[in-house]
Amino acid sequence: MWSGPRNISTAMMRAWGNRADTLVIDEPFYAFYLSETGKEHPGADEVIASGETDWRKVIAQLTGPIPNGKRIFFQKQMAHHLAPEVDREWLGAVTNCFLIRDPREVIASYIKKREDPALPDLGFIQQAEIFEFVRTRTKSVPPVVDAKDVLENPERMLRLLCEAVGVEFSDSMLSWPPGLRETDGAWARHWYGEVAKTTSFQPSRPSDAEVPRHLQEIHDRCRECYDRLYEYKLR
Repeated sequence: MWSGPRNISTAMMRAWGNRADTLVIDEPFYAFYLSETGKEHPGADEVIASGETDWRKVIAQLTGPIPNGKRIFFQKQMAHHLAPEVDREWLGAVTNCFLIRDPREVIASYIKKREDPALPDLGFIQQAEIFEFVRTRTKSVPPVVDAKDVLENPERMLRLLCEAVGVEFSDSMLSWPPGLRETDGAWARHWYGEVAKTTSFQPSRPSDAEVPRHLQEIHDRCRECYDRLYEYKLR
């Protein structure tokens, strides 16, 4: 599942991780991304030290046998972590789906953690690029879900998503125990404080936050990418 930052991707990982037949992995390219870009993210040194920085080895893990006898391997991915130099052909070996969120909401949330994001930090450009690659390679439209729709009707949207990726829906996806997980990345204590308190998808709370003027052009570029995928969202 390809997402960008400040989405409901961790809650989605909780939903899939609560299935008995599913193994989850949390942002497996993050250590590689930080080691390559030198971005100053919270806990960056710890993330790099605890993760795999060779993208080829990451791909081998993601496309190899599913560990622990599980049937489904849910991979929570940040689109901006898939740097241009990473080979895309492996995407043909997995089922790709896309989680989108209104860029105004994303930016309003993101600047609470990092005040001055650049366009690539928000993942919209990369998400659209990955979407087009997958669509062209598979000659079909990969599933797209909008975060707002999931929060407004979790069961309906998860049923649609499960059907689209060819697995049976499970009621276990609708709730989960609170707290952090062993499967969470090393960055969880910096970013997952709110989701750690949850036991289900939380109702959508529309934000009235405005996009800062200096980020308006970035917002408009993100909006173009968001609208492109929004056209194909599951309904």
